[in-house]
Amino acid sequence: MSDTIIKRKSLADEVADRIKKLICSGDYMIGDKLPTEPELMQKFGVGRSSIREAVKILTQKGMLRVQQGTGTFVASLSGSNGMLSNCLEKARYEEVNEVRFLLEEKIVEKAALNRTDADIERIRESLLKRKHFAESGDVAGCIQADIDFHTAIAEAAQNSILLELYQTVANHMKKALAELHKNTQAFIDSQAIHEALLQAIIDKKEKRAINLAENISKHK
Repeated sequence: MSDTIIKRKSLADEVADRIKKLICSGDYMIGDKLPTEPELMQKFGVGRSSIREAVKILTQKGMLRVQQGTGTFVASLSGSNGMLSNCLEKARYEEVNEVRFLLEEKIVEKAALNRTDADIERIRESLLKRKHFAESGDVAGCIQADIDFHTAIAEAAQNSILLELYQTVANHMKKALAELHKNTQAFIDSQAIHEALLQAIIDKKEKRAINLAENISKHK
């Protein structure tokens, strides 16, 4: 893929299209971190605002995931605008949460078996952020950290299809959680069980991880 600088103005949509092509062509794979904003600015010859808008476009489509303080990562090869996404858009919260748990049941089992030390660090980092935002009363930050925590577990499962399915569901869960939670008390109350899930994954106790995931789904 050529890195030819974009000549005409725009450009957020065209930059988004360029990044999408890089993802679809395999230059960036699921879980890969994108270059920094300055690097992307130089690569495409556009300003910071165009890069940020392009990332926003692809994030809304489910192809990218922005993790605060860490960077922007490839979340999907095709985005979340397909049949599953359309069904989720029309579904009740309880239905989406049920699908999420069915995915997480297998995800946490495989994460407990396949996780690496790097996976554990990513999961732990998101969990610490979840606690920080919960205790500071930041609902939006807490929801994002919660999503990042569970997504990091999905990455640890080492199954790209499960990861993409989970990210599509999580994209809709995020909207539902924002409507459901007006404060962070529920996240404070469930912090301990999330910490227990992390420990079960560390200890490679897949059955305990599954039981904890089921209990977590009841707290959402």
